[in-house]
Amino acid sequence: MTAPLTPPEQPSPNDHWQTPPKDGGSGPGTLLGSQEERDPRADLRRAAVVAVLLTVAGLGLGLLWLWLSPRVPLISDSHAVFLKDSEGEEAIGSDGTFVLLALAFGAVSAALTFWFHRRGGIALVVGLALGGLLGSLVAWGVGVWLGPERDVVAHAREVGKGVVFDAPLDLHAKGALLAWSVAAMVVHLALTAAFGPRDPEPEWGVWGVPGAGPGGAGSAGPSSPPPSSPSSSPPTEPPLG
Repeated sequence: MTAPLTPPEQPSPNDHWQTPPKDGGSGPGTLLGSQEERDPRADLRRAAVVAVLLTVAGLGLGLLWLWLSPRVPLISDSHAVFLKDSEGEEAIGSDGTFVLLALAFGAVSAALTFWFHRRGGIALVVGLALGGLLGSLVAWGVGVWLGPERDVVAHAREVGKGVVFDAPLDLHAKGALLAWSVAAMVVHLALTAAFGPRDPEPEWGVWGVPGAGPGGAGSAGPSSPPPSSPSSSPPTEPPLG
């Protein structure tokens, strides 16, 4: 009489599952690709450099505005100063020229900033917005300073009666000063969303075989034990007698 064979030990269903290590080390159960810690001082330095460069670029915007802006013709009759063309749109054209140039400067500055600093960040966006506003103020000042004479009465007396002269260059819609900042932030946000670095997808090793998904080849999820073969069944003894 022989003792029945002991069936092979079946693996516990919990053995197929892996738990994240408690020590925070790398492994199948650890979230991969955590972002590198940023130095806030480096971000502030980059933002300050961007703001300074955009402020200096305001000189170019002011010169272009002075060159491309339409002039508002005035005329004097020795008693008062009048618009030569009362139905002209030169004054509106001056504001429109400034806005279009500021939008172009904002788009270019945002593209260059993204090209050199792809990581982005709140500080960099604030630097773009502040630099665009300061650059617009510089451009406004340059255009007014280098433009036609600001003292209209003195200028009318100087040129004489019936002589057409240009009105001072100025911004009538002060909201145009925000065009550069708005364009820079919108373009930078669009570039960051389209081409910026992506956060790594979380990858958890939850299966017994690394890299094998559920239902795939090599998966070792919990399953029922395999049926025993006839050769592994315990032998039966013949009846006595």
